[in-house]
Amino acid sequence: MQAFSVVYSQDVIPDKAKRDHNSGPVYASTAMERLMRFIPVSNPMPSLFKDTMENVIIDPNGSLDGFWEKVSEMNHPVRIVHIGDSHVRGHVFPYIMRKLLEEDFGREAVIDYDVSYHTTGLAQETGRAGIVYHILGVNGATCASFNKPERISEIISLNPDLIIISFGTNEAHGRNYNRSEHRQQMMNLVNELRKGCINAGFLLTTPPGAYIRSGRRNRIINTRTPLVVKTEKDFAADNDIAIWDLYDVVGGEKCACKNWTATGMYQRDKIHFTREGYTLQGLLLHEAFIKAYNDYVATKIY
Repeated sequence: MQAFSVVYSQDVIPDKAKRDHNSGPVYASTAMERLMRFIPVSNPMPSLFKDTMENVIIDPNGSLDGFWEKVSEMNHPVRIVHIGDSHVRGHVFPYIMRKLLEEDFGREAVIDYDVSYHTTGLAQETGRAGIVYHILGVNGATCASFNKPERISEIISLNPDLIIISFGTNEAHGRNYNRSEHRQQMMNLVNELRKGCINAGFLLTTPPGAYIRSGRRNRIINTRTPLVVKTEKDFAADNDIAIWDLYDVVGGEKCACKNWTATGMYQRDKIHFTREGYTLQGLLLHEAFIKAYNDYVATKIY
């Protein structure tokens, strides 16, 4: 019988491997999803919409990280105040967002009641942990017109963790629109809100796109909207404020208005939207919001 010699490795293998401090534990997919607290979200963009962009919140420096942390912990009421013009005042667009967030993160923080154009958009708090989403819209409002002491005081009194600012449609309808003036008006509003809401994050949203009258009966696409959108995007970038660019997400200068028209989502004035149009806007904001939240949660795994 042939004899075999015993061969030893250069290093003795320990009975128990040392912990690798550079790597975390490996979890099963379901356990990982639970650990990371991801929220599932689907893409609501209509297939008929052309030249759309990725639906994301632009926040390169993580200005909303403090807010996302509050949402991920959810151990107290997390308050969102959504202010804006008639698109917000109609309550459908922000109300869709509100109900979806309550479903995602818990509705125990508010008393459930149906919201319509004829009701208040303010939530009724219970004091329990969960999402509290207040809606404050005014027909015909601009960023400048909303910067009134009574409006600012009302927002401050709601103790927001996030303020969503949705203006631009009425600014774009001004024939003498001035980008410098608009920029200063946004700065004035944000500065006033920051004074009383020192712990709040900010999220700007761009207008969805609209038509203007040309003669007595005709309407043409409002070519000032892209200027307003650029002003808002530049302002957000220069002041480290997050922005959701609805206008470019749904097709921008080339296709936004055509997309809304092709799907029959405008009302007759081609400024305001049908219930289906506003519902889609709420679904799109929710998608972008949840994607940003999930991205933040993913960074917490280490």
